[in-house]
Amino acid sequence: MTRAIRKISDEVFVAEDSIVRLGAADIAFLKQQAAASPRRRARICAHRRSEDTLHEMLIALQGDSYVHPHKHIGKSESFHIIEGRLDVAMLDDSGAIREVIELGDVSSGKPFFYRLADSCFHTLLIRSDYLIMHEVTNGPFSPGDAVLAPFAPPESRRAEVLAYLAGLEREAATLRHTHIPADSLGD
Repeated sequence: MTRAIRKISDEVFVAEDSIVRLGAADIAFLKQQAAASPRRRARICAHRRSEDTLHEMLIALQGDSYVHPHKHIGKSESFHIIEGRLDVAMLDDSGAIREVIELGDVSSGKPFFYRLADSCFHTLLIRSDYLIMHEVTNGPFSPGDAVLAPFAPPESRRAEVLAYLAGLEREAATLRHTHIPADSLGD
C-alpha cells in the first residue's frame, strides 16, 4: 500500500508520497472502502490538490454503484480498466443511448482503454462485482464542473435509479457493438 494517504471523505483519499506507487493492497483497501461507502465507490487520488491541472485516480466501484449520467465541458477523461468489466453508455441530450462501449481488463479480450475528448452525456453500467480503473482527467476540479443529465434521477432516489438503470440495461442490450460518430452526440 502507498505509504502516506490522507482521508478527504469516506470515499476519497489522497496519496501524498512524492512518488506514488499503488498495488494489490491498495486495490483491496479501495474495495473495502467502496463496500462501506453509501455510493459504493472509493478512490485514491495520485494528484495532491483539486487545483492540479492533471488528475489521476485509482477508483473502485461496486457493481451496484450508480454513476449519474453527466458530461464535462472543456475536459477530457480516460479510463484504463485494471479489473472488471463495464459498458460506457454514450447518451444523446434527451437520454437515449447512442453508443455502448464495452470495456474490460486486459484478460477479458475487450478493449481496456477508453478516452472521451468531446462533451457528451455518459454513464457506466458495471458488469462485474467490482470495477477497478485508473482514470485521468484534466483539472482543476470543482464539484459543480460536471453537468448532470436532467433526464436521469438523482442518486438519492434509489427506487427511481433502479428503474432507470433497468431501462438503460434493456436499451444497451439492443445497441451493443453499434457505433455512431461522437460528433452526432450533441454538446
